[in-house]
Amino acid sequence: MATLFKWLVRAFVGLIVLGLLVLALVWYLASGSLPQYDNRVEVTGLGSTVEIVRDHNAVPHIFAETDEDVYFGLGYAHAQDRLWQMTVLRRTAQGRLSEIFGEATFDTDVLLRTLDIYGVARQMVEHQSPDTQAALRAYSAGVNARLTQVREEALGRGSPEFFLFSREISPWTPADSVAVNRLMALQLSGHAVSEVRRAELSLLLPPDRLLDIMPEAPRLSSLAQPEFADLFDMQPANTPLPLRQALDPVAEFGMAGASNAWAVDASRSASDSSLLANDPHLGLSAPTIWMLARLEFPGGGAIGGTIPGMPGIIAGRNESFAWGLTTAYTDDQDLYIEKLNPDDPSEYLTPDGYAALTSREVLIGVGDAPARTVTLRRTRHGPVLPGDAFGAGRITPPGHVAALAWTALDPTDRSMDTLIEMQHARNIDEGRRALRGMIAPSQNFTMADANTVAMVVGGLAPLRQDSHQGMGRIPVPGWVAQNDWQGYVTRDQMPADIDPRSGLVLNTNNRTTDRAFPYHLSHVWGDTQRIQRARRLLAEREFHTVDSFVEAQTDIVSQTARILLPLIGRDLWWTGSPVEDDALAPLRQVALERLAEWNGEMSEHGPEPLIYAAWVRNLQRHLVRDELGGAMADRMTRLQPLFIERVFRDVDGASEWCNISTSQVEETCGDMTVRALNDALAELRDTYGTRVEAWRWGDAHLAMQEHEVLGRIPGIALIASIVQPTGGGDDTLMRGRLSGAQPNPYANVHASGLRFVVDFGDPENSRYIISTGQSGHVLSRHYDDLAVLWRRGEYIPMSLSEDRARADAIGVTRLVPRGQ
Repeated sequence: MATLFKWLVRAFVGLIVLGLLVLALVWYLASGSLPQYDNRVEVTGLGSTVEIVRDHNAVPHIFAETDEDVYFGLGYAHAQDRLWQMTVLRRTAQGRLSEIFGEATFDTDVLLRTLDIYGVARQMVEHQSPDTQAALRAYSAGVNARLTQVREEALGRGSPEFFLFSREISPWTPADSVAVNRLMALQLSGHAVSEVRRAELSLLLPPDRLLDIMPEAPRLSSLAQPEFADLFDMQPANTPLPLRQALDPVAEFGMAGASNAWAVDASRSASDSSLLANDPHLGLSAPTIWMLARLEFPGGGAIGGTIPGMPGIIAGRNESFAWGLTTAYTDDQDLYIEKLNPDDPSEYLTPDGYAALTSREVLIGVGDAPARTVTLRRTRHGPVLPGDAFGAGRITPPGHVAALAWTALDPTDRSMDTLIEMQHARNIDEGRRALRGMIAPSQNFTMADANTVAMVVGGLAPLRQDSHQGMGRIPVPGWVAQNDWQGYVTRDQMPADIDPRSGLVLNTNNRTTDRAFPYHLSHVWGDTQRIQRARRLLAEREFHTVDSFVEAQTDIVSQTARILLPLIGRDLWWTGSPVEDDALAPLRQVALERLAEWNGEMSEHGPEPLIYAAWVRNLQRHLVRDELGGAMADRMTRLQPLFIERVFRDVDGASEWCNISTSQVEETCGDMTVRALNDALAELRDTYGTRVEAWRWGDAHLAMQEHEVLGRIPGIALIASIVQPTGGGDDTLMRGRLSGAQPNPYANVHASGLRFVVDFGDPENSRYIISTGQSGHVLSRHYDDLAVLWRRGEYIPMSLSEDRARADAIGVTRLVPRGQ
């Protein structure tokens, strides 16, 4: 027995030693790809030496003698820190994810091949200006210089993820950068998904009730145009939503891009010079899509947020001009239901009779399995969507297909010119000229020079005919000529606010125009709530400072909660015994007392935001389940505040939603409120315990910055994903959009990955932050070092002073022409 025990001990010790050796080997191989910021590298493709000075936050400050060499340096710096992220973005745009991820991403690949994002990008390159093409080539050369160094010096394949997946990395090309731009356009556009949602709901609801749950702005008469049920012989599908595909870039309903931006001119600034603030919102990830950088061109420097894969500052400032972005919500997509020839399904109906579908075959690799051949089809309107892409399969009648018309598929788009020229603009007039070739993605550009501010909608909207059957709200018959686009709305008809008398421009994805169709831009906007809080905060001060802009940018008071709580709780406040005597009574008493004193601040440290969020979530579920059915109701997982407000104010009879038509009694909105509160309290009790005082919003509202691949691997996910409690909510200025999905419907999944504030009275005091860290390497100390600052609403300084950058440097990478 003693001998057996000794051998068991030896075996156990041996396993521990073996495990440590394996971990050491993994660490050694993975750490080999950590970028060396203090280095001298000989490269090809440079005209002269480039210096990449990394400050203590690992922000690259790039110095060179020509613009092209600056872009070369940025490409190299991006590849140093974000090579895996860039590779995944490119593979997504190309429809080549399944080559490394297998079956899980096959449907995503089919969709991207169908849209031909990469084919459009290749054509777009030729339409950019010579200067932009030169920048794209130089940036690509910088990326490829890093790839060459990784290969020649055996630097751990460039990123740890390549040890788990394919090590093959094709050289970067200008089309790759344009494809990343097109992919961002796809993530920022949600109108096709919105059309499908409206079509589904119109099959279930009468027009007046449809307006409750999908209100329009500008509002149309419910009789002005036919609804989907009038155009097609369809029955409600009411089927469960298919599982979301891995790495799917199509935004879910209500989850397209969002942002805040505002600026005041010299007359409203304490420094007598303009101020600008911007915080773009996208889905959270680790690393974030953003990376801070400073580019020192021979004509002057630019500093701000970049997106690895693209050559330039996306939002930021130079010495005399600043610009920020918010998604414009321009209705840039239309779904067309095309009727196939019953005698020949290779043809579809047009206003002039049947015409042949354009088709081509592509081969898609699927991991170690045999590659698959997929047939891709197009109509005169655009690509025929595969399967249930954009949800279109649920509303496409038998014998028909759905085709997508989308402005971002126009190969003459010169959005990359806008990116390059904006960095060199010296005033608002030059900033506006930079928008002249842009089509998609449509963005609100908030601009400021030293004394003046402006907001201009960049990009173009499709021009629909006055007689368009759906007005961009629902899918329409593709064989009806009146539904065809007539080109684009002209640029001078796009909204613009230049040098306003108020001295203030502001956008939170709210409506930017009251013009009638077809110059309305959109019937669906990204915000109706944040704008109320932003207007109040910015109007209550006559003069603003960097600190007042930061205060507004990090504000966590929910205007939605302030509106809804008095409506839904009006019959419950201060009524003594709360409603009825049951097991939940003690919780209900405390919860109602706390909510009665609450000011709507969504602090991570208190229980009130959690009670409120659970209450309204359950309330909406109760209201819609009867009318929509279980499957459709299960898709309505995110709060629709205008819907709740209409119901409880009984706008146009909207309180009808409170009654359950199949029950024998008539329920009131008060009944629904009590049921929802009880369900919410039971849910929170079961999850967080019986002491209301111990509940914390931050325990539920966790910012889920997950690594797209490593975050799914047990153990490794603890290192690769960045999860931390946060304040804010769906409709606060410091936005933290709730997931709405199990296992944690209150998780923060969509927020500002970048925040910055610029003061032209003291430009060097401008502040910036991103949500993770500069590096995409999980072993780097700069992988998550900015995350805690971001959570706390803090910032880092970024300067255009070369002396400050060098004094603060943690390393200088010198790229020198090979042979020098």
